[in-house]
Amino acid sequence: MTGLFAPGRWARRGVLCVLVGGGGLLLAATGLTWADAPAEVKIDNFTFSPVPLQVKVGEEVTWVNRDDIPHSVVLGDLQVHSHALDTDETFAFRFEKAGMYGYTCGLHPHMHGQVVVTQ
Repeated sequence: MTGLFAPGRWARRGVLCVLVGGGGLLLAATGLTWADAPAEVKIDNFTFSPVPLQVKVGEEVTWVNRDDIPHSVVLGDLQVHSHALDTDETFAFRFEKAGMYGYTCGLHPHMHGQVVVTQ
């Protein structure tokens, strides 16, 4: 038989689906884990995204300006201010204590965001 109903085709496809789609199960069974994606906030169209962003204590957050005008990041409670970020420039900050941290754009104060840091 050839084509759609060829012997073994569905079995191979099923194994592939388990390996790809069920990757978390396979990795958990082998004791491996996926690397966490870097925590990133995109700045675009006068908005921060995602809001809120949840991270763990000790994790670094990177803000990336995808807008065509400058923006900055001001973490008022921590007295942290970035420089004005041009398009595709980044600013990073490592959060060392649990809590909720609001931030704004220093150039456009109507822009707000929040980072939630958990243990």
